[in-house]
Parts: sequence; C-alpha cells; structure tokens
Amino acid sequence: MNSTLSSTGISKTKAIVINALFIALTLVATMFINIRLPIMGNGGLIHLGNVPLFIAAMVYGKKTGFVAGAFGMGLFDLISGWAVWSPFTFLIVGAMGFAVGLISEKVPGKRVIVNSLAVACALIIKVVGYYFAEVALYGNWIQPIGSIPGNVMQVVIAGIIVVPLAGRLKKTLDR
Repeated sequence: MNSTLSSTGISKTKAIVINALFIALTLVATMFINIRLPIMGNGGLIHLGNVPLFIAAMVYGKKTGFVAGAFGMGLFDLISGWAVWSPFTFLIVGAMGFAVGLISEKVPGKRVIVNSLAVACALIIKVVGYYFAEVALYGNWIQPIGSIPGNVMQVVIAGIIVVPLAGRLKKTLDR
C-alpha cells in the first residue's frame, strides 16, 4: 500500500489511519495478550504484539511495518514501566517490521514461503537485537541467554498465525 500511495490527501490520510490503527493493535496485543516466562535473566515476555506487526508489514509494506513495530511496542515499554527498554524496542522491533515488509514486498515467489522467510529474518533481528540490548543493560553476556526462548516463541507463534493469513488478506484488500 505505502509503495502505491499517490500524492492525494485521501491516500495520505488513509496511510496515516492505517499506521495509527496498526500502532494501536500492536500496543494492545502486546499489553493485554502476554505471559511472562519465569526463566533466568529477564526471562522473556511472550505476547501477540507481533501478529498485528507482521500483518501490517506483509500487507501494507515496510514503512507501516516499521511504524507499527517501533511505535506500538515502544509505547508498550513506556506505558508498562519499562522505559529503559523503549529505545531498544523502537529500533529492534522497528527493524523487524521494516525487514518483514521489505522481504514481503521485494522477494518474488510463493507468498507462504516468502512470508516465512520474512518471519525468520524478524526472528534473527529480535534474538540478536534483544540479546545485545540486555548485554548493554545488564553488563553480562550470560544472563541474556535466558530471554532467547521467549523471544523465539513469540515470533514463531506470530508467524504460525500470520503466514497463512497474510497473503489472502492482502489479496482481499487489493480488490
């Protein structure tokens, strides 16, 4: 969608509304549909915020994916009392949304395979990004390993939900 926006005010307004909608959906899904894992270190938080984030990126593209992830989950950190995480989340989850949207937009092939590749890329960004964020915050190279299972689970679960739906949803919305 973002790549096909014309310069009319209606299309810009529609893009703003879609971005705002996916920021809100990502925030709400992260805030209210989550489980904290009782593992070492930060433990990890499993949430469904990646579901609207991946839908935004796969259906509307890299810009909407970035905006939904960066602002939706960044706001979650601020609202939830984890403000120290917000800058890391903004960059990491924004990069996840951008990468998923970019791959979904640019890589040719069967949508299920392309979108699965996009989710795999997001998984790598999340695990590596949050590992180094925790190293920076905790000053420890071992403790962040405890958050990896939660990060993997939340991306895999979101991928299982979104990948089969995203291609169909995009086709429906393009009509």
